[in-house]
Amino acid sequence: MTVWSRIAASLVGLPPARTRGISVERDLAAKMPDGAVLLADRWFPTTDQGERPTVLIRTPYGRRIIGPLGRLYAERGYQTVVQSCRGTFGSEGEWDPVRHEQADGHATLEWVAAQPWFDGRLVMWGGSYLGITQWAIAEDAPDFVKALGLQITASNIRDAIVYPGGSFALEMALSWIYQLEHQELGWRTVLRTQLGGAKVLAAATDVLPLGRCDVAAIGQTAPPYQDWLEHSRPGDPWWDGIDFGRRLEHVPPASLVGGWYDLFLPAQVADYEALRRAGRTARLTVGPWTHSSPGLFGETVRDGLEWYDEQLAERPAPEPRAPVRVFVMGSRTWQEFSLWPPAGETQRWYLGRWGTLSTEPPAESAPDRFHYNPHDPTPAVGGASLNVHSAGRKDQRRREHRHDVLTYTSPVLTDDLTVIGPLTAELYLRSSLEHTDFFVRLCDVSEKGRSFNISDGIVRLEPGSVHREEDGVFRLEIAMWPTANTFLAGHRLRLQVSSGAHPLFCRNTGTGGPLATATRMRSADQEVFHDAARPSSIALPVVRLLADQRLGEGAGMGAGGTLG
Repeated sequence: MTVWSRIAASLVGLPPARTRGISVERDLAAKMPDGAVLLADRWFPTTDQGERPTVLIRTPYGRRIIGPLGRLYAERGYQTVVQSCRGTFGSEGEWDPVRHEQADGHATLEWVAAQPWFDGRLVMWGGSYLGITQWAIAEDAPDFVKALGLQITASNIRDAIVYPGGSFALEMALSWIYQLEHQELGWRTVLRTQLGGAKVLAAATDVLPLGRCDVAAIGQTAPPYQDWLEHSRPGDPWWDGIDFGRRLEHVPPASLVGGWYDLFLPAQVADYEALRRAGRTARLTVGPWTHSSPGLFGETVRDGLEWYDEQLAERPAPEPRAPVRVFVMGSRTWQEFSLWPPAGETQRWYLGRWGTLSTEPPAESAPDRFHYNPHDPTPAVGGASLNVHSAGRKDQRRREHRHDVLTYTSPVLTDDLTVIGPLTAELYLRSSLEHTDFFVRLCDVSEKGRSFNISDGIVRLEPGSVHREEDGVFRLEIAMWPTANTFLAGHRLRLQVSSGAHPLFCRNTGTGGPLATATRMRSADQEVFHDAARPSSIALPVVRLLADQRLGEGAGMGAGGTLG
């Protein structure tokens, strides 16, 4: 045990170490079926000669950065194998994101199983891409894989993070390729590029056509980015080989950890629900975090060890917890439930004249209008971003004063209102264009008038994607981010309606041109209806809390970060 590991264990709330002596073997070679050699490091206790389960972590971001976690787990009776994915940090082969993880993952499992130090029990850990490497082997994992720790990740990346709502997640894509381009160039270069990255990426996201944004960001074409743009259509079979959520009957017990402001969240919650429907053992934890919040990392380390100990009976069982544990923003409490979404009632809030939001159905009123100009795209300002500067909970007042953002605000609440679960906006709309986006955002407005984003939703429209009446009006349902928030007495609810959140989602050019090459842009005139015949609304899952379970320890909001 080192001073550092003692401090780190205390910071993340791990139980006491079992052993002090830890060794590490570096550059262990695992040969893949095609001959490529992938390198791994193994952290293991040297003073405890008993049988030790193995934690496997497969990562494209380097082994040294995960090494401290390997030590922490080794001090608590595990041996930790950290492997560099194909084509990264010394491992041979061509780096092709996600494409090789299924074959390489299974070959790595066979390699581990053949080692003299393997005791027949293996678990896996990791978030984001590290979680995808777990999903890649999950549907037909060997029996010796006893548990998975699936943090901030999803089984199907296309719908989760590349084309959420059908709109290309431009900021995510460019942020990720920017990180990958520089991560193996030495710490000085990594530090310099990270410090200057925000300015570079901000400029790159404004470039048209989108097919040139990667060159603007990293100085050359990025094949993964180009592939994502080329295969933009839903149902494109190109994505089939990296959709790992279709067969769940044999997925090992899984603990899923996510954040209310994480880009994977909707898909991750859907994965949890699908696992439960398939009869698999699974639990879900969601806190007030962005993708790389410090509080989230601490939770994943704690949760992983607790989950593995429980599944392997390595320690006395802790006090049992419910399958679903969520942090409720606003009231800042942890709550536990037996199912997701928790039992409650659907409360519908209607958009009305003069920007009102009310539980009373609207009276007759004229529609509201706004003009969307893709030359000056509506900015995102917060949300599920990888941008460390703009991710998460942000004051929305400047965004709400733009001419291309409509707002609908409730009266001051006389009682607390707790919303937990998936949200849906149902809007009656008309657009001057067939190719356009509609973006909605629910906000919590404080007594001082500060407006903070809680949940987002976006839909990209194309000809034929909605049924239009003779007058051009259509009804649109927009699935929004799941959330858990108590709107406190004295606060107000606010719903934003706009046609973009750039560069979180790429601007819609309005022309229907190919995503990678389109440069011509058309503005859209949009109308939002809220009358008796066309009652636009948002459906909120309202839950009555029986008692506050625990104050939000370790649940700092944190900042955004990398796809790691």
